[in-house]
Amino acid sequence: EVQLVESGGGLVQLGGSLRLSCTASGFTFSNYAMSWVRQASGKGLEWVSAINSGGNSTSYADSVKGRFTISRDNDRNTLFLRMNSLKHEDTAAYYCARGCRTTGETFRCDYWGRGTQVTVSS
Repeated sequence: EVQLVESGGGLVQLGGSLRLSCTASGFTFSNYAMSWVRQASGKGLEWVSAINSGGNSTSYADSVKGRFTISRDNDRNTLFLRMNSLKHEDTAAYYCARGCRTTGETFRCDYWGRGTQVTVSS
């Protein structure tokens, strides 16, 4: 059974930093690209970042580019998201996901974690 468990969220001051982790099990982690996706309260899903299976290719949403860094440790089956210079608009539940793609106007992922909440306060 595929399991993705996020951790590391919490309350952080405006301009602060957090590092999210996602521990994967139930599949060969090193074979799959992975993504971070977020959802602010009352809003839709927003893809944040993705990394290829080997960890040497990354991509970011324009809203986080230059502030967030995605990485992975395939030996530890763990995905990371380092978030710096946090803004109020970064407040959201952050999800680790596998198999994400956009088909037409539909964004979907095959597997999701339960998410970890990030709240940026003044």
